[in-house]
Amino acid sequence: MRRKTILSVFFLILICLMAAGCGKETPKAPVADGTYTVKVKTDSNMFHINEAYKGTGTLTVKDGKMTVHITLASKSIVHLFCGKAEDAAKDGARLIEPTVDKVTYSDGITEEAYGFDVPVPYLDQEFDVAIIGTHGNWYDHKVTVFKPETEKK
Repeated sequence: MRRKTILSVFFLILICLMAAGCGKETPKAPVADGTYTVKVKTDSNMFHINEAYKGTGTLTVKDGKMTVHITLASKSIVHLFCGKAEDAAKDGARLIEPTVDKVTYSDGITEEAYGFDVPVPYLDQEFDVAIIGTHGNWYDHKVTVFKPETEKK
């Protein structure tokens, strides 16, 4: 009887760990470690890549983990979160802080805009991000990072 109870508790713990994401194997990046220029698509013209970058970002792959740096159109988006807006608004949510990127347009004009280093779970498929702007409201969006053509030089 005692052995049955121990096994039941063990399997219950195992199920809980799996449901919480523990024990999941992190997928390996489908590209080799390196830095790449990649096409990045967002689902909204209110949340988009700065026009100077023509829809691209810089994908960095290190030790099988992928991160894309995207420069946005302005400084109006102040934080980004990987996941849904409802989770981003919770205490303890891990928000992505912006970088200040210098943007030079084709006519030579320069300005500053916010950029973000976004963890990429997979390529060629949409994933969820949430953004918060200067007005303090979280919004859900989708981002797709496409597989790179060639390594960035």
